[in-house]
Amino acid sequence: MTRIDNKERLLRLMNIFSQETDEEHELSLDDIIHRFKQIYGPDVKLNKNSLKDDINHLINHSFDVTINQEKDGLPKYYSHQYRLFELHELRMLVDAVVSAKFITKQETRQLIGKIKKLASTHQGKKLQNEIQVDSSIKSESPFIRLAIHDLHHAITERNIVTFQYGRYDIDKNFNLSHEGRLYKVKPYALTWANDFYYLIAYYYEAGQIRHYRVDRLRNVNILNESFPYESFDVSKYVQSTFHMFAGDEEWIKIKFHNQLINVIIDKFGKDVDIQKDDEHHFILSTKARISGGLVNWILNFGSNAKVISPPSLLETVKEEVAKMYELYD
Repeated sequence: MTRIDNKERLLRLMNIFSQETDEEHELSLDDIIHRFKQIYGPDVKLNKNSLKDDINHLINHSFDVTINQEKDGLPKYYSHQYRLFELHELRMLVDAVVSAKFITKQETRQLIGKIKKLASTHQGKKLQNEIQVDSSIKSESPFIRLAIHDLHHAITERNIVTFQYGRYDIDKNFNLSHEGRLYKVKPYALTWANDFYYLIAYYYEAGQIRHYRVDRLRNVNILNESFPYESFDVSKYVQSTFHMFAGDEEWIKIKFHNQLINVIIDKFGKDVDIQKDDEHHFILSTKARISGGLVNWILNFGSNAKVISPPSLLETVKEEVAKMYELYD
């Protein structure tokens, strides 16, 4: 006859509840005993009173066990229902992992498997139909997550960081910028924009704040040097950029068709300064970083957007429109 240590029995019971029960799946004491026999063999010694004591012990120590009370002489049923994450929250986590470009295909499968373990096996099956994305956009580098971990640590501890940075050329070869020289920066924040992670940092050599795509960093190194706390508004910085292009910040005014109001609120928030211009148009006034990203963003809207100021931005947009016209003429 097989005997189970009391502590092992308690842990196994908790595991059975976690994996096999939820709001839609309950177990009676007979069912639980059957599960133990499947694991330890048919001659395992176990009685219902011991299981009842174990269940009460779990409840008294804040592990949720929901008891479906006896009705019409039927046995009681037990289940673990109140988990750290609701099923829809796990769904959002799975979809976020699938959508993230910086996570490799292998890491995606591993993370989804771990997320499913936060639910019962029955609920985990409902998480299999994740959203479909083009798998070719997934990163091939397993080092990005390590860089993200190191950068988060450096930001928290306010340690100076060095790294190399680069881009792909027309032949799909990755080339380091600045002849491979190290960038030395004060890391302020990591942000997620346009499906990529960006490091926002003060670049010593340029004497200004810049941002860098984390998947383009190489040889990230945290130095023992530290820097004092500096107040930095991450959301304001990100809001002022367009497609994460760098540039000098200026006041801009753009006239938009009314049908674009939701696009503008999505980008700038409900507190953005907009004024009615005529029956069909409104004017946006905001600070933004003047860059190629801003120009491309404006051109996305075609004739539904017109730059009013500054004059330099107006001229740049007009020049780009002229180039496009010549290209298709």
